[in-house]
Amino acid sequence: MKKYSYKSSGVSLQNAGRTIELIKKPVMETFNKNVLNDLSAFAGLYSLEKDKFSRPVLVSSTDGVGTKLLLAKQTGLYADVGQDLVAMCINDIICCGAAPLFFLDYIACGKLVPETIEMIVCSIAASCIECGASLIGGETAEMPGMYKKDDIDLAGFAVGIVEKQSIINPQQVNEGDIIFGINSSGLHSNGFSLVRKIVKDKKLDLGKNYSFKANDLKNKNLGKILMEPTRLYYKVLKNLYAKKIALNGIAHITGGGFYENINRIIPQNLDAIIMQNTWPVSEIFTFLKEAAEIQTDEMFKVFNMGIGMVFIAAAAYKESILYYAKKTGEGIYEIGEVVKGSGKVRIV
Repeated sequence: MKKYSYKSSGVSLQNAGRTIELIKKPVMETFNKNVLNDLSAFAGLYSLEKDKFSRPVLVSSTDGVGTKLLLAKQTGLYADVGQDLVAMCINDIICCGAAPLFFLDYIACGKLVPETIEMIVCSIAASCIECGASLIGGETAEMPGMYKKDDIDLAGFAVGIVEKQSIINPQQVNEGDIIFGINSSGLHSNGFSLVRKIVKDKKLDLGKNYSFKANDLKNKNLGKILMEPTRLYYKVLKNLYAKKIALNGIAHITGGGFYENINRIIPQNLDAIIMQNTWPVSEIFTFLKEAAEIQTDEMFKVFNMGIGMVFIAAAAYKESILYYAKKTGEGIYEIGEVVKGSGKVRIV
């Protein structure tokens, strides 16, 4: 008679236990005094320091890495996808003016490979530390049949906090405000369904160096360039707040590009005018545009075009912001202005 076991169905409890041992150290390095659980708890426990706030509001976001993970599978480059996951969630909550508190992850796969999961979780943990967040919980699920043997999917959940009176909303944006952009690290985690189609249809070689001229690209193959992780923006905004610079609007440039994301932070009686050629656009965008003959307007609808985060501030702060950018070498550019209109984003 055939003997059935969890192992015979494709699930390894031994690998699950080994994975937990491998990720213990990087996860616990993210803990601070507010974390009340360890990895044996059934849930993450976080103590809220209410005495630091008069009217605290919790801010939450959930997201994934999307089909960029299919390129990770093709290239074997999983080392930084954890940063993509954290960035896609925390970059969103900071748009409300929130400071990150904690993060949780969900990793699903067809076959659990402890070393790969360790690599991903180490990246998640390092990114949480950079944002001042604790990785207080997560789940790793091995699901043969649901996923192919070498499939991995990721989902993340971030929670932050902000004073109620400090929540950023579109009504704070005024006519005459200046629009600033902070440079991206590349494609981030958006537009990869189109990118993968271009790679396939145009028979691009992910292992080939396409002779990019920029210093940050010229020694990398196409796969490495495409897999560059999403930039974490919390520290940049935190430093601007420390300079007593008030931000009237913040937009994370993700799916929908410039049009959909900037539109979300301006009132219906104003327009956002974005001026092209006011910031350096990475060669990877030009490369994809030319390879597939994509219209410029479509590029701005799909990709971040070199600007991963946009913020709006009163003109009175312009000199302080640009001085900070010059002094620190931070890639912050004046890219547009707010004018009378009907809630549209116009790229000129």
